[in-house]
Amino acid sequence: MKLISWNVNGIRACMKKGFEEFFIQADADIFCIQESKCQEGQVKLELPDYHQYWNYAKRKGYSGTAVFTKEEPLSVQYGIGIEEHDQEGRVITCEYETFYLVTVYTPNAQAELARLPYRMQWEEDFLEYLKKLEEHKPVIFCGDFNVAHTEIDLKNPKSNRQNPGFSDEERACFTKVLESGFVDTFRYLYPDLEGAYTWWSYRFSARAKNAGWRIDYFCISPELTGKLQDHVIHSQVMGSDHCPIELDMNI
Repeated sequence: MKLISWNVNGIRACMKKGFEEFFIQADADIFCIQESKCQEGQVKLELPDYHQYWNYAKRKGYSGTAVFTKEEPLSVQYGIGIEEHDQEGRVITCEYETFYLVTVYTPNAQAELARLPYRMQWEEDFLEYLKKLEEHKPVIFCGDFNVAHTEIDLKNPKSNRQNPGFSDEERACFTKVLESGFVDTFRYLYPDLEGAYTWWSYRFSARAKNAGWRIDYFCISPELTGKLQDHVIHSQVMGSDHCPIELDMNI
C-alpha cells in the first residue's frame, strides 16, 4: 500500500503548479493533503478512481484537509469531537478494516509563539484522540505537524531555537507522542540521515540551498512497524513550500 501526504499550501495554487500531474504519477492508494485553503465548491478535482473527503475551515482561505482514497472507508470522521478544535478543518479520520488513517494539519504556534498555549492544549487533546482510536485498531497518522523534532530535523537548529516549530514546548509534545508508543516512520528507517527536509521558506533561496525543516510525518502504531517497507521524501516535487512524503507498507 502506498500512502502520500502533502501540505499543498493552497490546493488551487498547487493545481496550477503540477498537483494533478504528480497525483496521477504517484498512483497512491491513499493521498492526503493539508492546508487546502478552500471552501466547498471552489475546487473540482476529477479523480475517477478515488473517493474524496474534504474538511473545510469555517474561515475562508484558511487551513483545511482532504483525503483521496481508492478503497472506500468503513467510516469517516471530521475533527476530533471537540468544538474548540473543530472549526479549522484540521483532521480527517478514515476507518478501514485493519487500521485507522488520520490526516492532520497541526496549528502553527505563530510569531513570537503567540498561539503556543492553544497549541499545547491541541497537542494534549489530539494525542488523547489518537490513543482512543488505537484501543480499537492500529493507527496511521500523517500530515504537517508543524514541528521539527530534533536538531537533525532542520538545517539551522541553533538560530531557530524557540522559534515556532522548534520551541522546547512543541518538541516535548512530539517526544510525548513517541513515548506513548507511536513511531516516526522516517526516523525508524533512517535514524541518522541528515539533510532530509519537507519544508523550505520561500525566502533567502532556502530550497535551492536545502536550508529546510522536516515537519511533515507519517507515524504509526508500534504493531505496524513489521509492515513498513519505505518512507520517501519527494523533495524534487515542487508546487508548494512543502514537498510530498510517501509511506510504503505491506498492508
